Amino acid sequence: MVGTIRILALAAICCVIVATLSRADDMSDRIREELWALATPWPVLAWVVRPLTAEPRSLVIMNHGISIQPQQRAFFPPIEYRDAAFWFAKQGYMVVSPIRYGGTNAEDVDAGLYSLFAADVGKCDNPNFKWPGIWIARLNQWIIDYFVQEKIIDAKDRIIVVGQSGGGWGAIALSSMNPASVRAVITFAAGRGGRVDGKPNNNCAPDKMIEQVGRFGQTARIPMLWIYSENDTYFGPDIAKRMHAAFAAAGGKAEFQMLPAFGSDGHFLIDAKDAIPMWSPLVSRFLEEHP
Repeated sequence: MVGTIRILALAAICCVIVATLSRADDMSDRIREELWALATPWPVLAWVVRPLTAEPRSLVIMNHGISIQPQQRAFFPPIEYRDAAFWFAKQGYMVVSPIRYGGTNAEDVDAGLYSLFAADVGKCDNPNFKWPGIWIARLNQWIIDYFVQEKIIDAKDRIIVVGQSGGGWGAIALSSMNPASVRAVITFAAGRGGRVDGKPNNNCAPDKMIEQVGRFGQTARIPMLWIYSENDTYFGPDIAKRMHAAFAAAGGKAEFQMLPAFGSDGHFLIDAKDAIPMWSPLVSRFLEEHP
């Protein structure tokens, strides 16, 4: 009962937020923001941004990150990358962003279904980096299956998956499963275990994270674009480059782009409207090369 109330409350809050944002934006006559309830194996709420001018070219699934502050998690993803989602919608894509409810331990039996949406890596002396990524990857596959079954998209459509931070980690995990319907994966500041105890450049067992990304790379064959920033305080240049080297050495296909410092923390590059001119040419060119 408590879980049901929580979900209904979240839905009501999100509906108010989406309605308010749509009225305030001058793009609302061509792009619509909505909150959908998806009948996946475990019900999922998703923020949807879709163009109204024509049939969507295809689907873009966007995976949001995980806030350090638990009280902020219910408001993801509209506050995180709304302008980036609008950019994809303006290119003709239907954007679907599943709302995950916070960081919980995948091994915590009391967490119930919430462990699926944003599993935590656990303690840094024995972290589990694999399953937090796999849970998000499975969620992405459920969403793909739902949209195909409901005939909202065609099974032959080539889907794009985008992820930021922990959501990007899930996108990397998805690439290791090589779903045939996914044409490309794009990540922004992907990783897990950044800013332990809220401290900048303080990572949870980075060597183990890099080891796991190498394991993902052993089977990942989907074209990927990894974007990082020089002043990312969660996954700085050294860790980002080591992750990419491990992934590529294992056989993964990922183009790596290190962008200049942006704002006070480049980890949140995708959140800023002003950053779109920095990354959009890279994304446009990458998608043209991988149709």
